[in-house]
Amino acid sequence: MKTKKLIAVVAGAALMLPLAACGNKAVATTSGGKITESEYYSSMKQTSNGKQVLQQMILDKVLEKQYGKQVSDKQVTAQYNTYKNQYGSEFSAFLSQNGLTSQSLKDQLRSNLLLEAAVRNYSHITSKQIDKQWEKYQPKVQTAEILVGSKSEAENIISQLDSASNKYSTFKKLAKSESTDTSNNKTGGRVPAFDNTDTSLDSAYKKAAFKLKNGEYTSTPVKTDDGYQVIYMIEHPAKGKKSQHINDLKNQIVKENMNNKTFLHKVVSNVLKKGNVSIKDKDSKNILDEYLNSNATVSSSTSSSSESN
Repeated sequence: MKTKKLIAVVAGAALMLPLAACGNKAVATTSGGKITESEYYSSMKQTSNGKQVLQQMILDKVLEKQYGKQVSDKQVTAQYNTYKNQYGSEFSAFLSQNGLTSQSLKDQLRSNLLLEAAVRNYSHITSKQIDKQWEKYQPKVQTAEILVGSKSEAENIISQLDSASNKYSTFKKLAKSESTDTSNNKTGGRVPAFDNTDTSLDSAYKKAAFKLKNGEYTSTPVKTDDGYQVIYMIEHPAKGKKSQHINDLKNQIVKENMNNKTFLHKVVSNVLKKGNVSIKDKDSKNILDEYLNSNATVSSSTSSSSESN
């Protein structure tokens, strides 16, 4: 299944390029002369990518100082393995297509977890927010899908499922033989578990999936940006009571804040100001002005309030 970009871009910068080098050592040699580290650095820092890299490096430094103890290597490895398991034999291709290596992916995952720790710290979650989140809450569901190019193909698959005695077994076989989604057709169309906060799946897919009970499949084709899909519900846990999911609801609010550009900008601004950042390079002195000169702030969750949970 095609998904939106999986790695969150931290403060608009996720590139990892060696801007720190600055000397006369050759980066490359040609018949027309050599390109030195200092020449490369001077040229790179003038580009938008170069500026983003420096922003990222600075942000990573201050986030590591302020929240490093809250992010463990175990957490990074767990997220890394999620991607590795999801893409299976295509994991190397996934890395290559996104300009990543195993280490740079881990670096980005750590950066994102550090930023999430900061967002959590500044997410002042009230009882009212938890009540509102509960209204749209969906526990993580496990689904499988068959993707085809036309509505008639999808209808034919549904017809075969209708007449099958073992629905799920038939679904997995059809996924392998009929689905055009090469990311999961060999595994019976299984899709990574998701809840209502997921931003990688098509909204039509999520809406249709959440209506299904265990063992049910969509009775009509689901039109998404990818094509036409038939969705099978493998496991849809009961919603339960709100009191059972307070931590889940808080985590969902934090995730939504992570996707809120205005909130995220305020958090990054606070983090950088607290980090006492001073730009020494005259050509880069204004690189953080949008954050350091911002008057917008957001209170830390450590601030006292009668509504805090």
